Amino acid sequence: MSTQYINRELSWIEFNQRVLNEAQRDDLPLLERVKFLAITASNLDEFFQVRVGGLSAQLMAGSKKTDFTGLTPSEQLNAIRTRIKIMYQEFSELLEKKLTPALAKKQILFTPLTELNHTQRNNLTDKFNNLIFPILTPLGFDEDEDSNNSESAPSLPAQQIILTLKLQDAEKNTRIVFLPIPSLVDRFHYVSDDETLHIITSEELVSHHAQTLFPDEQIIDHTHFRITRNGDIVLHDEDAVDIAGEMEDILDARKFSKTVRLEIPSNISDELLQTICNVTHTDEESEEDHVYRIQGAINLADFMTLAFLPGYDDLRDPDWTPQPSPAFTTEQSMFETIAANDVLLYHPYESFEPVIRLIEEASTDPHTLAIKQVLYRTASDSRIIDALIRAAENGKQVTVLVELKARFDEARNLQRADELQRAGVQIVYGVKNLKTHAKILLIVRNENGNIKRYLHLGTGNYNESTAKLYTDASYLTARNSYGADASVFFNAITGRSKLTSLKKLIPAPTEMKRSLISKIEREAKRAKQGEPAHIMAKINSLQDQDIIDALYAASAAGVKIQLNIRGICCLKTQDKKLSKNIEVISVIDRYLEHARIFYFHKGGNPELFIASADWMTRNLEKRVELMIPIADPKAKKRLTEILKTAFDDNQNAHIIQQDGTSVRKSSPKGKANKIRLQASLQKAAEKITKANAYHQSTTFEPHKPSE
Repeated sequence: MSTQYINRELSWIEFNQRVLNEAQRDDLPLLERVKFLAITASNLDEFFQVRVGGLSAQLMAGSKKTDFTGLTPSEQLNAIRTRIKIMYQEFSELLEKKLTPALAKKQILFTPLTELNHTQRNNLTDKFNNLIFPILTPLGFDEDEDSNNSESAPSLPAQQIILTLKLQDAEKNTRIVFLPIPSLVDRFHYVSDDETLHIITSEELVSHHAQTLFPDEQIIDHTHFRITRNGDIVLHDEDAVDIAGEMEDILDARKFSKTVRLEIPSNISDELLQTICNVTHTDEESEEDHVYRIQGAINLADFMTLAFLPGYDDLRDPDWTPQPSPAFTTEQSMFETIAANDVLLYHPYESFEPVIRLIEEASTDPHTLAIKQVLYRTASDSRIIDALIRAAENGKQVTVLVELKARFDEARNLQRADELQRAGVQIVYGVKNLKTHAKILLIVRNENGNIKRYLHLGTGNYNESTAKLYTDASYLTARNSYGADASVFFNAITGRSKLTSLKKLIPAPTEMKRSLISKIEREAKRAKQGEPAHIMAKINSLQDQDIIDALYAASAAGVKIQLNIRGICCLKTQDKKLSKNIEVISVIDRYLEHARIFYFHKGGNPELFIASADWMTRNLEKRVELMIPIADPKAKKRLTEILKTAFDDNQNAHIIQQDGTSVRKSSPKGKANKIRLQASLQKAAEKITKANAYHQSTTFEPHKPSE
């Protein structure tokens, strides 16, 4: 095993541990802790579907190929299983010993249904009979007939709680029935009693009333479980003819793919466990043991609904409201503002509204000729989609690249593409053999007989919902050179032609990796010559071996390197030989850190970039991405301050250790010395808004005489 790098999967688990650590903080509001627990579980669901799913597929194919840390798929799965079982133990202890008792003190109780009074039980029975019973579908399983015939076993849904019922008839004959609880059924059911809120889980409610489904039999044993299937089934589009149709086939295939995780209660009987393993094709004692015995509740991702219980604002953080950008006013059109100056927005401290407003204005603007946009992930109820449809209906030439390979958003993107296409939008389904992950919007206008291009370039998706939860940067510009590059970019990806070198924008997979390594090497060269050399970067993940090696070499040359990495970090920190000049932190706070920002000192004339890409091989070599140089001096200064403030954070920053684990930065005793990146950015945005409001209130604007 290589000692120069950290395994990608184990590094990701340590990131998820940092999220779990937030749930373990006694100083956070109670429902915020519940939220972080749910996020940790949700993250783990996707990890099993994608990463464990992919490794399991490699193992089944007999692959013994090692990653760059020297681990085979089998060795990685074993290491993952060992580490995840520790995390599951932490889940159980946190929920059972800390969060549940703390909720009880606030009169929020997980109450057994049998402890409710007669009226409360009757109300729940009515709810079951009217809303749940009609949509339940029992799936029978005859062990004698089906034990040697896997094709006749019922197909069980993934990511849902499933009841296993052992039934016995009057002649003492027994059989097994599986009863999936549909995702339409709420996981938690609430009963109020004076000042107490009782919570009853769906699995308890359904199992309590399941007898009504089998009037001629008795339930003599029951349990519940949950399976996760391999979601790493992707479209190989090199030979695809009907991209949309074949993506629908991929979505169907995921419903029946291999089980990669089986979550069961720790007190399950051996008989029911064996039956469940048989039906789900899971061998508890196999090399790839995917069985996890859970002490306490299963599917903790559902606890997110508890975090937003109405009426308990005192148990949550105060809201942070996205602030309006002072750059934009209602008196001036978006086009006038952007034509005058570049604008940098940093979300969600600053509202995403200007980006939406830009598209909405373009949709009805008589001077707008064309709108071109890449859509990777969108909101379920999207004003952006509505605006694009309206633009097409108003006669604009609208072209949208919809990335169908955006994992787990494929179905939504298929639906969005169909809506747009029916409205007359020209749809392109991504680029052959590559994911298109760039965040770009181009608006072409006719201004007095001249063509003028307006651009939005960003680090985040065009998704109004996540724009309130993720930190991202937006750069709005009408610079001619940027607009010309954007036209070349869109012509290349929609025309499926070769993406030639651009003048300003730096694309992947053709240029970005080479450019980044060149800039890292340039800083190393300056350091060797005794000049100040400094690199700062904010990214989600660092995994690409070539980039890591370039950073190691720059560190050895004396370059000061500061990396703010939310998630995966395969670079080994605190190694005197490899990384003595590299500092790596990870900020975990109320917003998900998503922006990518790069700083290169360049001899005192710094270069600043934002990007859609992380420093991962998949982004730099297998995706269409964009790295955007920031030309505006004020924007460059602001991004530099954001980068620096992250390394001053002593509240929510974690220091990444040599073995890939992390420790929270120590917090100073004095309140004045406490620095929290996200709170600082929110406070700064609010301060600017107040100053702008004050300026407007003290500015006298005379009435113009009527003509």
